[in-house]
Amino acid sequence: MFKFNALIPELSVSDINRSLYFYLNILSFKLEYERKEDKFALLSLNDSQIMIEEINRYWETGNLSYPFGRGINFQIEVDNIDELYKNIKTNDYSIKIEIQENWYRVHNKLMGQKEFLIMDPDGYLLRFAQNLGEKEYRLDINY
Repeated sequence: MFKFNALIPELSVSDINRSLYFYLNILSFKLEYERKEDKFALLSLNDSQIMIEEINRYWETGNLSYPFGRGINFQIEVDNIDELYKNIKTNDYSIKIEIQENWYRVHNKLMGQKEFLIMDPDGYLLRFAQNLGEKEYRLDINY
């Protein structure tokens, strides 16, 4: 039986077929199920899940205009970021922020990740990240 995450963002999209192509063929998400009559799909990649549904005016809280999802980015953890990045480049898809290594302080540790950002066809900002582990945070070092 399919297990739903406790939090699953649902993205309103302008064209369900264009979004399905992008998520399934370029990003290698898996189609868990869809309701074609509702232009709806639930997708997964590793432990991440998203729902996409073509705009239907039901869930709309305001006027939607590109880029959708202003003010939010969705971090999606992946196991092989280099392979995903290469596939995006092979498909000549635009990269918003090129692949890089970043370390973020969490209490007295630094958590590392290799990451890059792209925008989906409707402008939702997606940050793909691969865990690089952790190291001790020291005040005497300028990170």
